[in-house]
Amino acid sequence: MKRLLVATNNKGKVAELNGMLAGLDVELAALDAYHTTAVEETGSTFMENAELKARGYALQTGLPAIADDSGLEVAALDGRPGVLSARYGGVDAPFDRKIAMLLDEMENSGKKDRCARFVSAIAIADEAGKIIQTATGICDGTIAKFARGTRGFGYDPVFIPDGYDLTFGELTDDIKSKISHRARAFREIIPFLGHFVAN
Repeated sequence: MKRLLVATNNKGKVAELNGMLAGLDVELAALDAYHTTAVEETGSTFMENAELKARGYALQTGLPAIADDSGLEVAALDGRPGVLSARYGGVDAPFDRKIAMLLDEMENSGKKDRCARFVSAIAIADEAGKIIQTATGICDGTIAKFARGTRGFGYDPVFIPDGYDLTFGELTDDIKSKISHRARAFREIIPFLGHFVAN
């Protein structure tokens, strides 16, 4: 069984990934099991950040690493918070505060457009830190007027994916694992992972 480092401290992402990779002969290693120095996310795009993290943590641990950078782009806010989604309102601010700030900012923008999209960029680096595969997934939707539901994490309680009336915070994990931005990116990358694990 091949070990693959998941370059995140977000337990929600690790759990989601475990479900998506359940059929592969791979053991996911969590980042908190290793002594690493945080890789600065200095990229201007989701993909640049994903590659920085995959490369940086692979080099620090000697394990192949998979990293994603994802976030929410809101039309009324000209694409913000975007790559700053996790840092929006402050790195240590809880997501209920980030969500309240987002809704306030949308309200104050004077724009009626509630369109938004979640974007996920995934990169895999080999043990030497070489990027060997990338993928991007997008889930279009709208922003709810208030937070609903307790499932998922991050901005899930205010994001309503196209074709649904419920937020990601209300939808079951089964549905979310089929339609989310991360699921769509992983559907692209899983065939590569299957080949990678077999070799």
